[in-house]
Amino acid sequence: MNASVDPVAPRLRALIGQGLDAIDTPALVVDLDAANRNLQRMVEFATRYRLRLRPHAKMHKSAQFARLQLQAGAVGLCVQTVGEAEALAAGGINDIFITNELLAVGKLRRVAALAHQLATRGGQLAIAVDSSEGIQRLAQAMRLTRAVIDVFVEIDIGQGRCGVPPGDAAVALARQLSDASSSLRYAGLQAYHGGVQHLRGVAERRQALAAAAERLRTTCAALAAAGLAPPLVSGAGTGSFGIEAASGLWGEIQPGSFLFMDADYLRNERDPAQPQFEPALFVKAQVISANAERVVCDAGHKSHAIDSGLPLVHALPGQPALHCANGGDEHGILRPAAPGGALPALGDTLWLIPGHCDPTVNLHDHLIVVRGGLAAGSVDTVVPVDARGAW
Repeated sequence: MNASVDPVAPRLRALIGQGLDAIDTPALVVDLDAANRNLQRMVEFATRYRLRLRPHAKMHKSAQFARLQLQAGAVGLCVQTVGEAEALAAGGINDIFITNELLAVGKLRRVAALAHQLATRGGQLAIAVDSSEGIQRLAQAMRLTRAVIDVFVEIDIGQGRCGVPPGDAAVALARQLSDASSSLRYAGLQAYHGGVQHLRGVAERRQALAAAAERLRTTCAALAAAGLAPPLVSGAGTGSFGIEAASGLWGEIQPGSFLFMDADYLRNERDPAQPQFEPALFVKAQVISANAERVVCDAGHKSHAIDSGLPLVHALPGQPALHCANGGDEHGILRPAAPGGALPALGDTLWLIPGHCDPTVNLHDHLIVVRGGLAAGSVDTVVPVDARGAW
């Protein structure tokens, strides 16, 4: 993976080519071989179902990993914030979809400027809306440029978050877009159900998505009857894209976590309709305290997000199976996974699979990318987290 290292981190530059023992702890490490296998499986799936693949970059927040996904066959990237869009654009990404609603004047001016920037180099910016006010404010901001922005009407298909109700409300916004400024182009529907992604059972996910698909189907029919058939329906995530693909309603999928995976997704029952993905994101930690009952490592909440649960411990061959407990900001407490099980020794390395990959990446300035596996690999490069922060 060709990458330039952030110049503010010369100590990290020195890691390139060294074994994994040289990585200080705690550190966020990407197994590039595993990530590439995950990416290839996803590309093959999208190709088989004739779906456009637009991975969500809010997971890795990195222009370099975005380029890797484009090179593999993705049509573009999704982001959730203006800052993420700007960071990807600065890294050479030209096709970006902000899958979120924006109303602040300052943010919309940045959107207009970014739309112009991408247009001048043959790219395209898209955004989601779910209100008449949002359309009006976007149109006002776009008067500052001659660029055209693609606009997707977001509908609530069951998440209970953003999006207008299915049916007539979506028709009204699509009509407003069609009659709005020439700088706004009605591009279709944004239909994502985040809550489905983490339902543990396959049957649960399929049941929830069946109801979501019916809401989408009703909306598409209403739009078609009004002469506003959506050019594209975009949505779906890592936990459910196989179900959306089988429905025939979605033309573009937006999975993000599949590239790295996390403990929460690994706890889901696997859907045989989807490829099997493997963990590729790890927090390297070290045992810094030990007794007969437990050990303590140097990776706590400041190293990995716990909103979706505590990490899993990835045991390499010959290492004991461990259970991770909450140890606070800088510590993780580990006990044998089974009564009487062995514990690692002081100074031993542990590899933790974070509970939630997206906010874990956002806690770090860099991703240390390795090849050759965790047991005997070496550092390939160091990738800046370009869009770190919620801006």
